[in-house]
Amino acid sequence: MDVVINKIHRLTPSIRAFELISSNGSALPSFEAGAHIDVHLKNGLTRQYSLSNCCSEKHRYVIGVLHDEHSRGGSRCMHTEYREGDQLRIGAPRNLFEIHPHTQKAILFAGGIGITPILSMAYRLKAQRIPFELHYFVRSHEMIAFYGNLTEHFAGQIHFHIQGQPETQCDMSSVLEQNSSDRHLYVCGPAGFMAFVMESAQHMGWQTEQLHQEHFVAQKSEASNNAAFTIEIKGSDRRIEVQPHQTATQALIENGFDVPISCEQGICGTCITRVLAGIPDHRDVFMTDEEHALNNQFTPCCSRAKSTSLLIEF
Repeated sequence: MDVVINKIHRLTPSIRAFELISSNGSALPSFEAGAHIDVHLKNGLTRQYSLSNCCSEKHRYVIGVLHDEHSRGGSRCMHTEYREGDQLRIGAPRNLFEIHPHTQKAILFAGGIGITPILSMAYRLKAQRIPFELHYFVRSHEMIAFYGNLTEHFAGQIHFHIQGQPETQCDMSSVLEQNSSDRHLYVCGPAGFMAFVMESAQHMGWQTEQLHQEHFVAQKSEASNNAAFTIEIKGSDRRIEVQPHQTATQALIENGFDVPISCEQGICGTCITRVLAGIPDHRDVFMTDEEHALNNQFTPCCSRAKSTSLLIEF
């Protein structure tokens, strides 16, 4: 659908909030806290951005975009190529990071730009009168995004943890010690930060079903670990060679096959493809460990093969 950038707010030196409204004045499709949208950029890329506003709002979507110095072209385009009043094409909201329906108390952890879906969750939990606390980790005070929203709406529930300021240090043992089955933990931020929070919770006895996380960037494997393999397509006599420097998606597209792609990192699940034979080398963060163990589908944008070939079906 087409939307208009109604407002752009500079939240931090590197993060901007984009308020999007319908181009025809109609209400936008509803969403639940934790959802994201696909944004189709003028440079041809598609990127996912979490919705940060309250899900009860029907007139707007708000996304926060970090201008990443290692940008592959998405955040740079959003920051440099778009102005208020410009049109933008987006997809309908999708949710891979929902609030668990049995949550009776929540602990929210956000690192840096990871505050975007966590903020929407905080609004929702407050509206539902579900107790929660929000721990926001940043490198400096000026890097706190949505500071006004957080301090206005969540006074007494928001805790800022600022690098280099010992008085703001988070005592993880104290935060995580009360671990009943109706408590759920939600975390979003850099991969290392999320791993730290998840490992801390597991050490304190939290169960897997109580832990929820949202990935912005998948872990990258070294290209030197990549072996060439062959893809066969059911119904075709063609054999596609995937070289060590290529992804399976790149090889398939170069050979004329249409593969839907979006994040290209194994986060969104857009490109999931059925596997009929062979053993995939799963490198996505979209599917569960149980789904990986079935070996009946894989994400060609990032995953490869442990076997010498894969037989797939579109």
